[in-house]
Amino acid sequence: MKKILFIDRDGTIIQEPPGDYQVDSMEKLAFVPGVIGALREIVRDTDYRLVMVSNQDGLGTGRFPMDTFLPPHEFMLKTLAGEEVVFDEVLIDESMPEDCSPRRKPGTGMVGKYLNESLDRVNSYVIGDRLTDMQLAENMGIRGIFLGEEEGEGLPIVLSTGSWGKIVSFLKQGSRQAIRVRTTAETAVRVALDLNGTGQGEVKTGIAFFDHMLEQVVRHGEVDLVISVKGDLQVDEHHTIEDTAIVLGECFAEALGGKKGIGRYGFALPMDEAKAEVLLDFGGRSWLEWNATFSREYVGDFPTEMTKHFFVSFCQGARCNLHVTAKGENTHHTIEAIFKAFARCLKMAVRQETGGRVPSTKGVI
Repeated sequence: MKKILFIDRDGTIIQEPPGDYQVDSMEKLAFVPGVIGALREIVRDTDYRLVMVSNQDGLGTGRFPMDTFLPPHEFMLKTLAGEEVVFDEVLIDESMPEDCSPRRKPGTGMVGKYLNESLDRVNSYVIGDRLTDMQLAENMGIRGIFLGEEEGEGLPIVLSTGSWGKIVSFLKQGSRQAIRVRTTAETAVRVALDLNGTGQGEVKTGIAFFDHMLEQVVRHGEVDLVISVKGDLQVDEHHTIEDTAIVLGECFAEALGGKKGIGRYGFALPMDEAKAEVLLDFGGRSWLEWNATFSREYVGDFPTEMTKHFFVSFCQGARCNLHVTAKGENTHHTIEAIFKAFARCLKMAVRQETGGRVPSTKGVI
């Protein structure tokens, strides 16, 4: 999957001159403040590919001859290349607005070849200073980063800022989002996860106590999480709980990506008479060590034996190592303490420091 930044030119990389809005002489060429260093940092510290996408009204005609366009354009590209900022492709549409060309932004004619299964739609963006750039993002099925302060209501804008520095911070942190769907003869599970969230979400599995436990992950893990499950509860709860855990784990694995700068490890906490300790390592190896027993067969509509199986399945999906130790007199308290400690553990482990390294001497996890 390719992560691509589709970047506008005028007003985004170089300043757009007032009046005719044409950079048709060297005297008119000026870079947007901070853009050179920002693009250099993106190329150096992320795995994004760069594609320039620009409308140049009437390029090649008498009103905007090619020989006045090329010198500042080529100087811009040469300057950026000197900072190791090289575009995979420079796409330019020369039509006028009244031509209604399908190539002209916000049409997708110029970028059509990128709209295939290899494009990482969750983590690719259009960056531009006009709402037409954001409309291009919408038409491509990706999201936009707006270099300005307009709201763009209804458009898929994830960041509006006048600062290229803030754009770099956002991109280096990563969207850290994942959406996974698993459909079998037994269950239909959909999980949407945002590790950069604020603890918002909705959980509907059809098992009330299980929902309550997963809500601990949302609240205490401070991730945004939406889980929707339709399972064969007329048979039993096993398939619903197992498949939810697998898909949730897969979402964590996908959203963590290369795991650059994450905390990686774990947590413990008490809840009334109960105590739980959860140790976690997103190290790429699936393993569960379990030391907890329960005196009741059910808490509400939740079979307590499935608590361990939930974490076995999560480890499978997330490819993580998990150690859980808990004890308490009240089974409800003990299980809830486990889920709360697990949530706090997740919060610590996925927390990312901007510019941090992969937390491994191997250089990869």
